[in-house]
Amino acid sequence: MTHSQLEEKIATLGYKGLLESYKMQSEDIAYSKMSFEERLYSLLDAQEIFLKNKRIIMNHRLSKIKDKQAALDALDYKTDRNLDRAQIQSLTQLNFINAKQNIIITGKTGTGKSYLAQALANHAIHNSYRVYYTRTPSLLEEIRLSRIDGTYVNLLKKYSRFQLLILDDFGVSPMVDDDATNLFEIIEDRTNINSTIITSQLPVSQWYNYLNNNTVADAILDRIVHSSHRVTIEGESMRKVNALSKNLEY
Repeated sequence: MTHSQLEEKIATLGYKGLLESYKMQSEDIAYSKMSFEERLYSLLDAQEIFLKNKRIIMNHRLSKIKDKQAALDALDYKTDRNLDRAQIQSLTQLNFINAKQNIIITGKTGTGKSYLAQALANHAIHNSYRVYYTRTPSLLEEIRLSRIDGTYVNLLKKYSRFQLLILDDFGVSPMVDDDATNLFEIIEDRTNINSTIITSQLPVSQWYNYLNNNTVADAILDRIVHSSHRVTIEGESMRKVNALSKNLEY
């Protein structure tokens, strides 16, 4: 059997990672010194890496994350930001997802709440978790529309299947109509099953009044706050700081 025949068979089976590895083995004499088992393991390992990378690309596309370049190693740990390096490094282990716990990130506008949430989300995707990003106002609008067109049950299923959900910008818009109840149902559907990261300009102490529904507020806070890691970012707006830095360069 020729190399081309074998490559054609591998290609027919759709083993793209294995095919590229086989071509590399065929061209590199160093592989001839390896045992059959070692070469086979190398081929299978290449296919596994290919499939993992393919899943990562697909999960990134489905995640709707706005900043796919947000990275944990780019975080700014200046003293005035109050970011606890040890806490963030602990969260990067992603044990909170396996434990079905949540993260609440609070701070003034522009301090980097969304960046941190998306950096954690990107990191989770690279570790094969299914992640979805949405702004809370957009989610609430999506729920309202789904109740009108009869797709609400499917919407709940959609949000329940992600192992990590990012609810960005909680508290930036007033709660109207049944918003608090709708938000509770999303959270309730995920409690003890999957994890959620919530970012908010509002300190947690103000959430109860913001939700404007005592019964629902009690239920949401009970399910989210008590099972959450809390991160409070302080300091000035990073957008303002970066803008000043750029101006000083000219």
